[in-house]
Amino acid sequence: MGRKDLIGFLARHKRVGIDTMVFIYYLEDHPTYSPLTRPVFQALESGEILGVTSVITLMEILVHPKRSGKVIAARDYQDLLLTYPNLIIKEVGNETADIASDLRAKYGIKTPDALQLAAALQSGASGFITNDMQLKKVEEGIEIVLLDDFIDRS
Repeated sequence: MGRKDLIGFLARHKRVGIDTMVFIYYLEDHPTYSPLTRPVFQALESGEILGVTSVITLMEILVHPKRSGKVIAARDYQDLLLTYPNLIIKEVGNETADIASDLRAKYGIKTPDALQLAAALQSGASGFITNDMQLKKVEEGIEIVLLDDFIDRS
């Protein structure tokens, strides 16, 4: 699989859940994963897909710059996420928590992961992009792919 396969995934799913690490790889220009995250964010910007993530992403992205005393970077990241085109940042309410508890009970995934998936499911996402192998075991009518699946290892 390669980058073309990721683009094919995006073409199949008009509403896609996006896990925190996808944002981090993109924002930090990760040498391995950034080339794979670019098509995701280009598809968001162009309106080809509607992205869904939860407020957990916002919280997780802000931790590192705040811990490092980079207040301006934290504010810039927050502003970027809150205004990114075609990106829904889903609040975690009672319904999301209920769906997440079902996912945790059935699959034993971690609470933040369950909440991310629940937000995507609740928002009607048919695909979910992550790099967390544990989430591949979830079978709830949503296609879960890992960025690692699209690394061209030839």
